[in-house]
Amino acid sequence: MQIINRPLYMNQISKFIDKPVIKILTGMRRVGKSTLMTMVRELLLDRVPNENIIYFNFDSFSNLHIRGWKSLFNQLKPLIENKDGKLYFFFDEIQLVEGWERVVNGLLVDFDADIYITGSNSSMLSGDLSTSLAGRYVHFEVQPFTFSEFCEAYKSEPYSVDQLFSKYLLLGGMPFLGYFNLEEEAAYKYLNDVYHTVMVKDVLEYYQIRDVDIFNRILNFAVENIGHTFSALSIRKYFKGENRQVSVDTVLNYLEYCQKAYLIKKASRYDTLGKKLLKVEEKYYITDHGFRQARGFSNQKDIERVLENIVYIELIARGYDVKIGKVDQQEIDFIAECEGKLAYYQVSYLLESESTRQREFKVYDKIQDHFPKYVLSMDKLDFSQQGIEHRNIIDWLLEVH
Repeated sequence: MQIINRPLYMNQISKFIDKPVIKILTGMRRVGKSTLMTMVRELLLDRVPNENIIYFNFDSFSNLHIRGWKSLFNQLKPLIENKDGKLYFFFDEIQLVEGWERVVNGLLVDFDADIYITGSNSSMLSGDLSTSLAGRYVHFEVQPFTFSEFCEAYKSEPYSVDQLFSKYLLLGGMPFLGYFNLEEEAAYKYLNDVYHTVMVKDVLEYYQIRDVDIFNRILNFAVENIGHTFSALSIRKYFKGENRQVSVDTVLNYLEYCQKAYLIKKASRYDTLGKKLLKVEEKYYITDHGFRQARGFSNQKDIERVLENIVYIELIARGYDVKIGKVDQQEIDFIAECEGKLAYYQVSYLLESESTRQREFKVYDKIQDHFPKYVLSMDKLDFSQQGIEHRNIIDWLLEVH
């Protein structure tokens, strides 16, 4: 399978090549972190001797014995002694090595080193570790393929853009799907396997969760109900209806563990009039909507919320911080902020009726600022009005940014 250029990430990472900060690529397993690391290594090979580039993949069979900082140190020592010039270190899935930050800090202190690492759990950047590396790293979170990357990956296939979007709606954007030529049965089996790998290795084993049945039910509830505002209390009531007792703390903890494994994402609500974050009725989205279809939930049946999920992940991939907007008793799907600039987004499947158009456009009436306001839908006709821009979702996903 060809390597797909991912300028959203490479343009950001390349600015920090040869800079004395650790480049940390995080994200869910199999979203392409290792491939991005390979692309950086290939850039360097044009001007750096191969022996000055040192690479470890800690998921590899040959490195399974390296699970602590001392063993990593012992492996590295003979590779870096008596080397001339700058050294480039690539550590893939480094969260598997306990105490890895001690080695990385040592390399920064004692060598002219340029360091790149990947990890599949955000816990690696929390607590004491964040303190010990403060000011010494830059962080890039990698998402599955956006739709424009998906189109690039399958441009040689005999599909129109609309047909590719139909495939994307069902299968999602996990890069490895390219090996299955968009064949749905094989793709869903692969997605289920990845889903279980993330769930088992990065959540159940990592956090030593014993009640696997309750965990599965909580995660399934979140995956089924993407785009719905709900609270831990509502999930507890759901379990109560099944004659099961689950505490609110358990629900919140399990959902947080899934967030730290980058399997799901939580979008907070923001009161646009009161200018404050709200800590109730947040929304959850899944990092790759193809998992949802593979798990037996129909993306076509729930197309409006899946489109919302696609737009949410796209905005994050473009570098935005994204929240849900509350305006009195109404809701704006997304408030996206980047470098002090805002943009507002409403997402709808079709604006086929006047009442639907009223609902989607009128929510902006009480927003008095001059930041861009959009309504995105699958309609081909342009329904823009009163300074609010209507865009076709496919066209918006494919625009150059």
